[in-house]
Amino acid sequence: MLNLKRFLKYRDNYEEFKEIKESGKIGLPCIVVNDGEQIIFDYNELEVQKS
Repeated sequence: MLNLKRFLKYRDNYEEFKEIKESGKIGLPCIVVNDGEQIIFDYNELEVQKS
């Protein structure tokens, strides 16, 4: 339940979700980085480091 509350805090208060909410979508999946510093909706934007 804590993770849902955290997600709703971002969704309800961050501009990045405005277009998503207006189109009737939820906004999942998304990745929140550094407590909202960056919100990523497209996994293709992530750079995966290989070890």
